[in-house]
Amino acid sequence: MIFHQVNVTYEKQTGEDNPGKVKETYLVNAVNCADAEQQVMDEIKPFVFGDCSTPQIRVRQFFDVFPGDGENYYEAKVEMITIDGDKETRKAVKILVQDNTIDGALMELDRRLASYDCEILSIAKSPIIEVMRKEIVSCE
Repeated sequence: MIFHQVNVTYEKQTGEDNPGKVKETYLVNAVNCADAEQQVMDEIKPFVFGDCSTPQIRVRQFFDVFPGDGENYYEAKVEMITIDGDKETRKAVKILVQDNTIDGALMELDRRLASYDCEILSIAKSPIIEVMRKEIVSCE
């Protein structure tokens, strides 16, 4: 799955008299960078108080994204193993897992990958705070 990772910096009304500057990271499935940026801006518009910028938008590829009820996202690097005859092939892929804790994310990853021949190489908390998915209509 191809996504756009959008980093956004803006002044957010925090309930006090002074707004606070925040940096947030969103993962968006979009047709291009402009579409990804527009989706994020539409999402945060009610919270913006003052300046807002998207200093970085980059393309990210994930083998899969496992949504959950947690507040955090964890990025796992997993080595997928395929055997064709007597030849073993290993391919590293990234998977995003949503959970409250790293232990919970690891358990969910184990559960979801039980039917695959694979090895979890690493897992770490991601700065992503939300994954925004919308159906992309093809022009073909």
